[in-house]
This record gives sequence, C-alpha cells and structure tokens, in this order.
Amino acid sequence: MSGVGPFIGRLVDRFSARTVIIPSVLLFGLSVLSLSFLSAHLWHFFTIYVALGITCGGTAFVPYAKVVSRWFDRKRGLALGLSAAGTSLGGFITPSLAQALIAAVGWRQAYMLLGLMVIGIVIPVVGLFLKESPQMMGLSPDGETVAHAEAAKLRDQEEGLSCQEALRTGTFWLMAAAFFFISVSMHGCLLHLSPLLTDRGVSPQNAALAASLLGAGSVLGRIAAGYLLDRFFASSVAVCFFGGATLGVVMLWSGVTGSLAFVAAILLGMGFGAEGDLIAYTVSRYFGLRAFGEIYGYAFAVFTLAGVIGPPLMGMGFDATGSYRFVLGGFALATLTAAGLMTRLGPYRVWKAVAEPA
Repeated sequence: MSGVGPFIGRLVDRFSARTVIIPSVLLFGLSVLSLSFLSAHLWHFFTIYVALGITCGGTAFVPYAKVVSRWFDRKRGLALGLSAAGTSLGGFITPSLAQALIAAVGWRQAYMLLGLMVIGIVIPVVGLFLKESPQMMGLSPDGETVAHAEAAKLRDQEEGLSCQEALRTGTFWLMAAAFFFISVSMHGCLLHLSPLLTDRGVSPQNAALAASLLGAGSVLGRIAAGYLLDRFFASSVAVCFFGGATLGVVMLWSGVTGSLAFVAAILLGMGFGAEGDLIAYTVSRYFGLRAFGEIYGYAFAVFTLAGVIGPPLMGMGFDATGSYRFVLGGFALATLTAAGLMTRLGPYRVWKAVAEPA
C-alpha cells in the first residue's frame, strides 16, 4: 500500500477524488469477495493480498483528505480529525462484525458478504453525496457563499507548491523523518502490547483491554488533535501528543502493569491517532492544495513503511535479549526525536492571515 500512495495522490490531483475512490472501492470489494473462493495454493493467497494492498490505496485517507481540506479552512483540523476517526472506528467494528458473520455463515460466505457490503454501501454513498469542492456548489471553504464567477476562478486555481518543489524543501524531509520515527514506535508498541503485558504476568483479559484502550485513545487523539490544530500551530500540538506518546513508551519500558499499563496504552493511542491528523494538516498548511494528493501520498507512504518496520524490530529485540526493554528504550528516543523535529518546521507557507492561530 505504501508504494501506491504517491501514484494515487497524483491521480487525485489530476482528475478527482471520486474518479479514484469509486473504481478502487469496486476492485477492493471484489478482492475481498474473492477470498471466499480461496484455494489451498499459497500463490492464490498472496495474489489476493497484493491486490488488496494495491486497491486499498485508493480507498484510504489520501483522496478523502484532499476533499476535506478543500471544504474546510478555519476548521480544517477538526474536520480531518473527525473524518479520520471514522477510519479508527471502522477498524474497531469490522473485526467483531467479521467474526460474527464467520460464526453465523462460515468464513467463505462471510468474505462474500463483506465484499458485497463494501461495494453496495460505499459506492452509492460516494457517487451520490461526495462533492469535490465547495466551489462546485457556489461556496467557499467553511460554507461561505461566493459569486459563481469567483467560484469558477477558485476551482481552477489552488495555491501551493508542486510535488517536485515540495520534495526539494527541508521542511518536507523534517516532517517525513518525524512521521517515520513516531510511526515505527507506535506500530511496534501497538502490535506487541498484548504479548508484552502477558509476558509480565498481566492476565490475557487485561492485556486485551489495554489493546482496546489503545484503540480508543487513537480515536480520542484524532479528534482532540484536530480541535487543537485549529487553535495552535502544528508544532505545538505535535510536541504535546508526541511527548505524551514518549511518556507512554517510557512507562512500558519501566515495567508498569495494572492501571498504569492502561494509562500507557491510552497515551500511545492518542499519539498514534494525532499523527494521522498531523500528516494531512501539515501537508496542507506547508505545501497547499495544488499537489496535496501526491505530497500527502509520499508522506503517508513514509508513515506506512515505518509501520511495517516497527513490529519486526520489537520481535527481533525480544528474541535477541529476552525482553522488550532495549527496543522500547530506542522507541522512547525516537518519539522524543520526532517531537523535536516538528519544532523545526517554522511558520506555515500557505495560510490565510484571517485564519491564522493565535
């Protein structure tokens, strides 16, 4: 999925989010449905999951983030946070729904039903209700009314840098490094939280509860970060949430159990959730909407790549030392470094003075 992010973003910039989302959802739904015909051959399994990974790029947050950023300016942070929270909520609901379907009709029929639900629900909603920009309805961002002639002008001219210009700035690479460090740490802790706690004698039930609290913290972090981004500069918000994530990692490193483990899980979840908002928001404020999709696609690719690296690092560290402490110490330094890098971004490059935070 990380490899197709920039390509998907470029398509969104050149054509439209709807043009990307609808065929991607159709192919993704068909890929899920095809799992109901899964054979005993390993190549069949890998082929389907490669298709899922590729098509998932067009159904993920990249195209939706550009639409949301077009529609909102003063409340862009909260709008991005609420829309991204839907992703976390879906990740919370879908496993239970899938398990219930498997128990009711078997796994093959469950995959068929899930695929049909993806196609039958998402495509009509996007096709009927998604509007690419407020100018299409004679509005400006945040719902303000504009004249039709001015709306046409705004539709054709979006401020910002091209992708090539953005990639040549130090700002982009500072952001990318910060997102990499926080993502590798949060994903590593996320997938290893339950075994980490049970290894310390925590009951499986409490370890599962901690994992659930991490997910709840992610939803809370997305919404809270979005709210704060509309009132404070992104670097200040990042320091707050990344610093909290650092505290959560340090708590796990110190060997906490019981209620303190739950606190650590919530802090980690909030840091993980806030990062999703920060990526889209900072790209829009520092580089504008002209090539938002492609630039965001590259930043999101860094985030996803780091998420692939983090969990194996945790596993290898445990296998080598018999403990998670060594890798957790490295993750604490990584999250702290991410917070420090965000403070070096400087003022926004693309911003209307009327909406600038105090």
